[in-house]
Amino acid sequence: MARPTTDDAAAWALTALMVVSGVSHFTSPGYFRELVPSWLPARSAVVAVSGAADIAVGVLVAVPATRRTGARATAALITAYLPAHLEPLRHRRTAQRAFDRPIGIAARVVVNLAYVAWAAAVARRATGRPRTG
Repeated sequence: MARPTTDDAAAWALTALMVVSGVSHFTSPGYFRELVPSWLPARSAVVAVSGAADIAVGVLVAVPATRRTGARATAALITAYLPAHLEPLRHRRTAQRAFDRPIGIAARVVVNLAYVAWAAAVARRATGRPRTG
């Protein structure tokens, strides 16, 4: 049996982040609806689809044979979420929550860019095949 590596730990942590995030879309949909840009229709559907996508890419990252694809898909998905984090800039004069003010928006973008870098690193290190002992 192969010994777990730090690459495995990074992949499993990314899996956990994405699956927990995805499940949270269904357990706390109101929070995620508020993050959907106002110019997108069907906010509830966007939340459900993005939650399912988070779970799907998380599962792909968990499986060594699909880890590279899953990590690349994770990076792409989180990148696609960046407009949602920038949306509050359109309403900054009326922002009530700290994370909707410019410094909060900047923090959200930096954190999400770190997630993209993390997913890209997992993808680079993935072998695309199961480890053997």
